[in-house]
Formats: sequence, C-alpha cells, structure tokens
Amino acid sequence: MGDAKMEHGKKKVKKRGRSAVFWLLTFLILMVIFLVCAQWSYRYVIESATERAEGTPITIAPQEGISVDIPLGSGTESIAKILKDKGIIRYPFIFKIISKFEGYDGYYKSGVHILKKGLTYQQIMKILTANPERSPSVKVTIPEGYTYKQIADLLAKKGVVDREKFDEVANNYDFDFDFIDDIPEGRKYRLEGYLFPDTYEFDPKAGEAAAIKKMLTRFNEMITESEYKRMEKLGMTLDEVIIIASLIEREAKVSSERPIISGVIHNRLNSKDPSMRKLQIDATIQYIFLNEQGSVKEVLLTEDTKIDHPYNTYKHEGLPPGPISSPGEDSIRAALYPEGDYLFYVQKEDGTGEHYFTKTYDEHLSAMDKAKKNKQSKE
Repeated sequence: MGDAKMEHGKKKVKKRGRSAVFWLLTFLILMVIFLVCAQWSYRYVIESATERAEGTPITIAPQEGISVDIPLGSGTESIAKILKDKGIIRYPFIFKIISKFEGYDGYYKSGVHILKKGLTYQQIMKILTANPERSPSVKVTIPEGYTYKQIADLLAKKGVVDREKFDEVANNYDFDFDFIDDIPEGRKYRLEGYLFPDTYEFDPKAGEAAAIKKMLTRFNEMITESEYKRMEKLGMTLDEVIIIASLIEREAKVSSERPIISGVIHNRLNSKDPSMRKLQIDATIQYIFLNEQGSVKEVLLTEDTKIDHPYNTYKHEGLPPGPISSPGEDSIRAALYPEGDYLFYVQKEDGTGEHYFTKTYDEHLSAMDKAKKNKQSKE
C-alpha cells in the first residue's frame, strides 16, 4: 500500500516537471517572436523616419516605370488591389496595415502615378501621396475651313476623343454658351461652324465634352460686343454671319479677297432679282459630297449642280441651312465687313487662286472665258 502511494507521488512530480518545461519553452518561443518583431518594428520605424526626414521626392521616368491610374475616391483597399493587379506589391493586406500604421490612409491622390516593382511600401506610399503625373497633352492644329466631320475625325485619330461619343456629346450636351441656344434645331451636326480652328493642347483623359468646350470657348472669345453690335447694324444673326463666313472660308484662296467675296454674297442676298439670290457657290456642292461620300470632287460637273439637296445653292435661294465649315477670324471679320459692289466671281485658273470679280452677267461670261483659256494654256 505504501509503495503504491510513493509511485503515485512520483507520477505527480513528473507531470509537474513536464508542465514547467512546456511553459518555459512556450515563454522562450514567445520571447524570441517578441524580440524578432521588436527588432523588425524598430528597423521599420527607423527606416520610415529616415525616409520621411530626407524628404527627397521619388521620381521614376515614365519609360522605366509602370503607369498606375488611381480613380477618384479610391480607398486604401481598392488601391492595394490595383497595385497587386499591376504586380507592384505581393501582399495587399500588409499594404493596408502599413498604410494605417504610417498614417497614409485618406491622403492618396487620384490620377496617374509612375511606379515600378521592387519599391518599398513606404516608397510606394510616398509616390501615391505626391501629386500625380500630369496626363500627357496632345497638341492638335484644327485648320481653318475644316468641317465638323473632319475635326471629329482628326481628334479621334490623335487619340483625343472617341469618335462615336464625340458625336453624341456635340449634338446633345448642354454647353453653357448663349450662342448654342440660338443655333436652329434639326441640323445633322449642331456645332458645324462653331468649333473654332486653332492650335490646342488637349488632355486625352479629359473626355469629349472638355475638348469641345475648349474649342467653343475660343469661339466665344472671338465674338466680342463689337461683333454683336455690327451684326445688329447689318440686321443679321450670329448664325447667319457664321454661315457666310464658312462660305468665304471655303471659297477664298487669297486672304485679301475675303471681304470682296463677302461683298458678292451680301449683294446677291440683298438683290431684288430672285435668280441673284441663288448664290451658286460650288463649295456648298462640295460640302454635300464631303459629308455623304467622304471626299470632294476634283471637278464639279453641271449635273452636280442639279443635286436635290437643301445645301445646293444652285437650286435654293438664300443661305444654306447651316455653316459648311469652321471659319477663321479673317473670314468672320470679312462676313461682317463686306466690300465692293460685285455680283459674280470666277477663279482665274492661273495657279494664283485669285478670282475675276464682275458686276454684270455679260462681264461674268467674259471672265469665265478668260479662266477657261488660262486653264488650257496651263495644260
């Protein structure tokens, strides 16, 4: 019986000994983990503090890095996912922890940032809280006399706009300009003539409305109070002036002739003779071909002047229903200040681009004969 008690006591001592060893080992393991974590945290804090203290901006050349676009309103979690998807970081969870620990949450800036693989989390955060890279602008020159379609196609080709979206915005967007409200309804291209020709710097990321607004703003700057007073004196609307200016832009080859061509148009419009009020301007026929077939004809034939179309000024009296191009400043001024008392003009066909201007139909026939001879002599 005594031996049994002693045996039982030995078992208790062994259990207590094993328990003490277990807790000692656990304690030692926890201490090691604690020391490792403390050392890691210390190094992290020191490196982070040093990096912050240095304050040197981190710049990466676009050709050497990866463009990362952070959408407006993105939180740390969504940013971490974007970085993971781009291969910049491996562990989004760690990025979120460090971001919160460092106090970067809420300070990341939307836009395009240039990053690369191999950066520390602190470096990534430093870049993302700095100002984003400016979107590369695209310089585009809109030539005077371009039509709406030509402008839209050019901007699409340059990567500034999406072609289909451009049409949708141009025809339906509510631009905050008074002159837009005065454009008659029903035109296929609402802004034909109003996208002012000039050299622009476009931001491809800004969208179609921004690109159009830039051109409309430039147009609005050109039409000052002085121009509106002149229109009132002429008894014309802005839209009528722009239609005439668009005709001048497409007809004039020599700048000095713009006011004289304008005079011919004004004189015919004001004529009491119905036949004179048919402007018979070739550029309106070419506008039909350009919009419907994509190109102008090298030589217009008599049959072309018989096309049944609202823009055919050989068939219909007065101005066409809308502008046929985007006129420049000189053509707009010429439309407002016509010169001369001529009723006809015909191109000389001598390579200069100049015209013969005449007052009577007989003189016009003689001028046409001269032009024909000039063309034959050149051939």
